[in-house]
Parts: sequence; structure tokens; C-alpha cells
Amino acid sequence: MYLSKEYKADIFAEFAGSATNTGSTEGQVALFTKRIAHLTEHLKKNRKDFNTQRSLQILVGKRRSLLAYLYKKDIERYRAIIKGLGLRDIIKK
Repeated sequence: MYLSKEYKADIFAEFAGSATNTGSTEGQVALFTKRIAHLTEHLKKNRKDFNTQRSLQILVGKRRSLLAYLYKKDIERYRAIIKGLGLRDIIKK
């Protein structure tokens, strides 16, 4: 599998502060971002894979809702995760 336990632990350690803090918003956003990047590469090779396309759209929606939550709760954490992952600011002001 492309996301092994060790790889996930590294993602959570980097963005969530601890490898065991798997429920943090920053960790979830980082994990979703890695999964979105993987699915995007898969869809470049298999452009007629509509199930993966739907899964990608669902993941993007989940990440967007988590980012909106983080924007409302703590804007500094939101800005840090956006900068750390290299994402665009998607929240409409």
C-alpha cells in the first residue's frame, strides 16, 4: 500500500506534532493532501477510472471542510498548514 504505517506516522509527526496524534485537524489535512496527490497521479495514467475520480472529489471536499473549520477556529494554525503543505488559500473572505 502506498501509505504504510510508518509513512502515516511521519506525516502526523511532522504536521500534527506527534505520531500518535492522528485526530488533529492539521494531521488529517496533511494526510488528505498526500492521498489527493497520489490519486491525481493515478488519474493522469488512467483517465477513465471514474471510481477513483469520485473518490478524489470526495477527498477534496473533506479537506476543504477541515480547512474551513480550521479557518474559523484558529486562523494562525490555518495559515501555518497552508504554508507547510504549499496549498492555495481556498477560503472565500
